[in-house]
Amino acid sequence: MAAPKPITRLISHVILDLDGTLLNTDCVVSQVLKPFLVKNGKKWDSKKTHKFVGKTPSEAAAVVLEDYGLPYSTEEFLSMINPMFSEQWGNIKALPGANRLIKHLKSNRVPTAVASNSSRSNIDSKIFCHQGWKEYFSAIVGADEVEKGKPSPDIFLEAAKRMNADPSNCLVIEDSLPGVSAGKAAGMHVIAVPSVPKKTDEFSSADEIINSLLDLRPEKWGLPPFNDWIEDTLPIEPWFIGGPVIKGFGRGSKVLGIPTANLPAENFSDILSEHTSGVYFGWAGLSTRGVYKMVMSIGWNPYFDNTEKTIEPWLLHGFDEDFYGEELRLAIVGYIRPEANFPSLESLIERIHEDGRIAENALDLPEYVKYKDSSYLRNPLQQGTIANGNEAEQEELK
Repeated sequence: MAAPKPITRLISHVILDLDGTLLNTDCVVSQVLKPFLVKNGKKWDSKKTHKFVGKTPSEAAAVVLEDYGLPYSTEEFLSMINPMFSEQWGNIKALPGANRLIKHLKSNRVPTAVASNSSRSNIDSKIFCHQGWKEYFSAIVGADEVEKGKPSPDIFLEAAKRMNADPSNCLVIEDSLPGVSAGKAAGMHVIAVPSVPKKTDEFSSADEIINSLLDLRPEKWGLPPFNDWIEDTLPIEPWFIGGPVIKGFGRGSKVLGIPTANLPAENFSDILSEHTSGVYFGWAGLSTRGVYKMVMSIGWNPYFDNTEKTIEPWLLHGFDEDFYGEELRLAIVGYIRPEANFPSLESLIERIHEDGRIAENALDLPEYVKYKDSSYLRNPLQQGTIANGNEAEQEELK
């Protein structure tokens, strides 16, 4: 990720985008548009999603109508689709690091605003579903409260005005190109957290580019630092998945010398969309062998340029034989670093081994070792079954 450009003035206020930055709205967009398009004889294409990221509802609607050749006016389309979206607002989950960030800013008395291209009523509906969020923000501004939405600077300037802040002392965190452009046009510092994969190079106008909110280092901007990192690892809310081990790309053992126990990514598309790409670690349970330390990557593996988001766990144990088809359960309990590209295969291998050493040591810490005894890792699981975090946590408490 790009390093921040030097700042000349202390940041005093933070302005956050909502959709795609704090909330995983993309999941709801696909859940609503897929069946709607099917009813209209069309097929949803996820590769077109980036075209309406960061746009106002009317602009996004116009893009959908044109791309799919739908026979509706923008007003007709919105009148049909908006009630379907409204039913889903309560299902939108916070993106990794969102709760951590806004609680951190609030506890350190950093005035924080939300500025979104959504309407104010939609913003309120989404925020209402997340306990305490409304009280965390000093100001909330929607696109219908200003003359022009992003990429115009109006929304961010209005947010700064409501907080009595000088725009040059504001830090904007955005996931979209229109949002980054709006923040820079407002004379503010901007961190980009691209929500569309493999588009990082398009955000060069941002002052810093990070992979996810988990990678944010506030101290780079004169803000209070997080104090929750432990020996180069970040504890996260545990999440759990399981399924049969399958053959992967064949490069783990043959190319890297690092055998990975691959799970069928297509079975986990929904849960993978909830978690940012990067390197994680935790515990792995094999139904007939035991529980082992594990480090894993989630993402597109830039060095090999994957076309699909994958999950590739590396069990930190020497096995004498393959275990394809065996049931594997994972408890993911910590985060190490963002996904990255490497100039050579040797540097990639060196970094993977370093990740393994970090995970190996961290999993002996009380913060992480307690999950080794989770009943989820040891109980039988029917082949192909996916257990979400809540179910696993409930099971763990039994």
